[in-house]
Amino acid sequence: MSSESSDSLVLSSDPLHPANLIPELCRSFYQLGWVTGTGGGICIRVGDKKERIEPTHIFVLPYPQSAPSPHTDRVFLRRPALNLKESACTPLFWNSFDLRDAGSCIHTHSQHAVMATLLWSGPVFTISHQMIKGVRVGGTGPALSYLDTLELPIIENTPNEEDLKDSMAEAMVKYPNAAGVLVRRHGVYVWGTDWEKAKTQTECLDYLFEIGVKMKLAGLPTVLA
Repeated sequence: MSSESSDSLVLSSDPLHPANLIPELCRSFYQLGWVTGTGGGICIRVGDKKERIEPTHIFVLPYPQSAPSPHTDRVFLRRPALNLKESACTPLFWNSFDLRDAGSCIHTHSQHAVMATLLWSGPVFTISHQMIKGVRVGGTGPALSYLDTLELPIIENTPNEEDLKDSMAEAMVKYPNAAGVLVRRHGVYVWGTDWEKAKTQTECLDYLFEIGVKMKLAGLPTVLA
């Protein structure tokens, strides 16, 4: 594909086009402290610092495609002209597509998420709270009720992000109602049927991580008796 034709994939006057949405959302998430430094990312289904990302910095890949082997590369519809590296989060984003039929997946390095993984030493974060009504069963199903208990699996971190793919997939299969996966001492992956629902659930979960940590430190139960 020629450079001119591939650039057409990331140039649009539509503010809701992924090429325009991704830079806007990354700037917003940067201000929240979710994607500072080289951490975090977002993928919408259909390098540079997150606060300075531009539409022409975006990689475009066909989905689905076979996983790359040590001797092959991913197939790209477009690569940036600049010397940028594809996100190591890609195989984890695709877990949400393959296992939840999600339309978008967000990864943050939220400090609230990290603290939750440290205070919940087991394999799952649990909480009962009004805000869980903004979270959907499995991330793409009906909304949870106030009387429900939210459960989010916690997996152990690895030195290389892409090596989390299998343990994340295993956690998603084991906890089919979970709308995301926490990574200990790292952050969280959250998905939704589209970018709006993924963003909403990420915000709700971040609130729940924050209030859950405060409740835990205050010696209060986080789950309704």
